[in-house]
Amino acid sequence: MKSTCSSCPVADVICRTVELGLTIEGAFIGEGDITVIRARPIEVLPFCPACEAEGVLRDHVTRELTDLPVAGHPCRLHVRLPRYRCVGEQCPQVIFQHRLECAEPGAKPTNRCTRWILQKLSASKMSVKAVADELGLGWDLVNRLALRRIRSLVYDDPRHLEGVKILGVDEHCWSHVRGRGKETYATILVDLTPVIEGTGPSRLLDVRPGRSKKVLATWLKERTPAFRDGIKVVTMDGFAGYHSATVAELPEAIPVMDPFHVVQLAGEKLTLCRQRLQQATTGHRGRKDDPLYKVRKTLLTRRGLLTERQHLKVANLWAHHDDHVGLQVTYLVYQDIIDAYAHPKRSVGKKLMRKVMDTIRKGLPAGLEELAQLGRTLWRKRKQVLAFFDHGGASNGPVEAVNGRLEHLRGIALGFRNFDHYVLRCLIHSGQLTERINAL
Repeated sequence: MKSTCSSCPVADVICRTVELGLTIEGAFIGEGDITVIRARPIEVLPFCPACEAEGVLRDHVTRELTDLPVAGHPCRLHVRLPRYRCVGEQCPQVIFQHRLECAEPGAKPTNRCTRWILQKLSASKMSVKAVADELGLGWDLVNRLALRRIRSLVYDDPRHLEGVKILGVDEHCWSHVRGRGKETYATILVDLTPVIEGTGPSRLLDVRPGRSKKVLATWLKERTPAFRDGIKVVTMDGFAGYHSATVAELPEAIPVMDPFHVVQLAGEKLTLCRQRLQQATTGHRGRKDDPLYKVRKTLLTRRGLLTERQHLKVANLWAHHDDHVGLQVTYLVYQDIIDAYAHPKRSVGKKLMRKVMDTIRKGLPAGLEELAQLGRTLWRKRKQVLAFFDHGGASNGPVEAVNGRLEHLRGIALGFRNFDHYVLRCLIHSGQLTERINAL
């Protein structure tokens, strides 16, 4: 013991022990620079929990609890609790002690300490190690506390899946370290209903290992019929497995291929066309002084965002190189697809997109191989593509945003090895659980 201080009523307010139903009797600085506070219950109820008879005082015991840091230092509460002997006839409870409302029976941290841990992990985006260091606890204990509580908030709470009408599905790489038999990809499921209805951000619902039709179909089968019936729209990329699972398990829902992946697909075909012409005209890959290589990023930029200099650079590419006609046509189709999605009126955008698909679906001349591939793909998925314009602009954009936040989470944690831990940390990070955490 380094130093001590006497009881002070102001300390109850500063340390907020009144919230815990405790009053401070003393304090000292213990080993490891930990602040130790001696406290006792403000009000004692000496009634047996089994028979409710009033007990006879037997002795006192000290219960050690971990509470919120005090002035930046870890804190321990040494609570002196009375123990009683039950005098009730035929009562199986011989001895009982005063029960604290501020902590679960047998738990080391106070309830508000557990809430504080989740708040730091969710709102402050702190790592488990940083939180454990502030509390003076071990990583395993803090991680176990957080995961156990989040399981109860998500999987044990029927409200977690309420109100989901628009479901977003995407693949996600949760680990970049490959190993024998290790699945590095996962399927993330996101509720997009708040985004479309304008009531809030998207929220992560669950993460499942693997990326296949079976993974999504299994997850949907595990949900209640009421949940499946409530899903009206499912947004996804062009992966056929997710589409097949949606059609099989949610026959009434509308699959939507979101604009991001359609534009990305068109951009990939534009890049392949440019690379093919680069090889055909120069016999080598792009170099810094090659005209096609210098405009590689400009070609993928939306026309409305180009500067005058960039417009001139693209115009010169078409004017001075007759062998770039195929690339020019592919570029114009790419820009037309972007314009269709960007049109303020969904009905007009749908007509523009249908016109593009009708134009490139078949009968294209030689030299437009990449565009022909794009046309066949879009025509095969035309219902998914056009559904975007009919259903409130439901898009996988917010799902991609969640994907990016999960990438950030992996950086905070310096990577994950345990997939179950990763799923629960993802839910803390992107599950929009702030209100439920604050209510603990």
